[in-house]
Amino acid sequence: MRRRDEDEFTEFAAVTVRRLRRTAYLMCGDWHRAEDAAQDALVKVYRRWHRIDRGDALVGYAHRAVVTAVLDQSRRPWRREHLDDPGDHAGPAPDALTAVDDRAVVIQALAALAPGQRACVVLRHYADFSVDQTADILGIGAGAVKSQTSRGLAQLRDLLGINERSAS
Repeated sequence: MRRRDEDEFTEFAAVTVRRLRRTAYLMCGDWHRAEDAAQDALVKVYRRWHRIDRGDALVGYAHRAVVTAVLDQSRRPWRREHLDDPGDHAGPAPDALTAVDDRAVVIQALAALAPGQRACVVLRHYADFSVDQTADILGIGAGAVKSQTSRGLAQLRDLLGINERSAS
């Protein structure tokens, strides 16, 4: 890789890694797995750096790579065996107790969603991607993104005990 490309990638990775890690965490609920997924995604981006369009699609490509990494991790047989180990869900030091309690409840509710619903909800409402961007990242149609997001949000409301009137 040329020095200029190396510098561009290093800058991109430094700016993007936190967002990728947070997206991965919201999908899997484990900071260690999220770190691994973010690193796997950046390795994938690095390997294809000279072929990737570095315009608006670059961040979407990186998010597609992190979503794929999280989903691949969850398919590994050894991961399924240890998924419910409470030690796997340790996170960073808390900011404030109430914020941590709220976050923990939301993360637990997100973990209860089906992987596709969780990916759609996280990409649409945390990463703030449009329906079309989310569809492109996940490799599904816009209609599927809308329905998966709708079902995921409905299930989150049920899990969190939020009725429709108070959510509006």
